[in-house]
Amino acid sequence: MIKSYQDLTVWQKAMDLVVTVYRLLPEMPGEERFALADQMRRAAVSVPANIAEGYGRRRDNELKHFLKIAQGSLAELQTHLYICERVQLLAKADIAPVLTLSEEVAKMLHAFEAQIDHSQP
Repeated sequence: MIKSYQDLTVWQKAMDLVVTVYRLLPEMPGEERFALADQMRRAAVSVPANIAEGYGRRRDNELKHFLKIAQGSLAELQTHLYICERVQLLAKADIAPVLTLSEEVAKMLHAFEAQIDHSQP
């Protein structure tokens, strides 16, 4: 039974994504740890934060709005990861697990939104 946003599997998986991103960022060259890395941290943290905020609003339309924001933050994070690969700040092998986890979270966000749509009369 879901009693809070912390019980949502998608929130838990998004939190795992945050931890994974934080663990990846020390691999970046020092000069990028304060620029692109900061943007990546913010985008990653935004995903579970928006899930929680939307859930906390207790209205389906607001929850869906915040899930869309979370999806946007996820796309932003993925873009930053691809940039890191293209400019050779991080190796493809280093970002692959993060991209895989982010794709899993994206699917869960879409499924959660669809579930909300089907629960409405």
